[in-house]
Amino acid sequence: MKGFCVDNISSQNLMKSSVQRSIKATILKQYPNLENFIDDIFPKKEPIFLGKCTNHVTIIIANNEILFFQIRNGPWMPNLRLVHTYPFLMPQIQVDKGAIKHVLRGSNVMCPGVTSPGGKLDDVEANTVVQIRAEDKEHACAVGITTMSSKEM
Repeated sequence: MKGFCVDNISSQNLMKSSVQRSIKATILKQYPNLENFIDDIFPKKEPIFLGKCTNHVTIIIANNEILFFQIRNGPWMPNLRLVHTYPFLMPQIQVDKGAIKHVLRGSNVMCPGVTSPGGKLDDVEANTVVQIRAEDKEHACAVGITTMSSKEM
């Protein structure tokens, strides 16, 4: 999804506690490394909202900050700020320097950008949510879903 802004949010509703527990359980199942930090991400006394956006996107909002988003019924993906705060959250793919500008413009990551000398690849299966890092950069520049396993790449 490119070019997200507040105008894309069509509705925003307070989540019931049962829905919160269900979504937290799903996120913990998807990202087991977050178990010790889940209460920091979803504060117990703060209201948590579920937002519906255009293009079938659902977002989770706490403390006026988007934490996770979901496209259609796909996996919950963390906001890039959350990935910067918890870099151990998910597997990493590193692209070479030539791919950086294309990734930042929203292009899909192709195998040559990952398998070239500047690229690195964690051992992942197909359809896994990963953070995309750039060669010689400190933070992740994107979040995506793999269409192939690392062995196929």
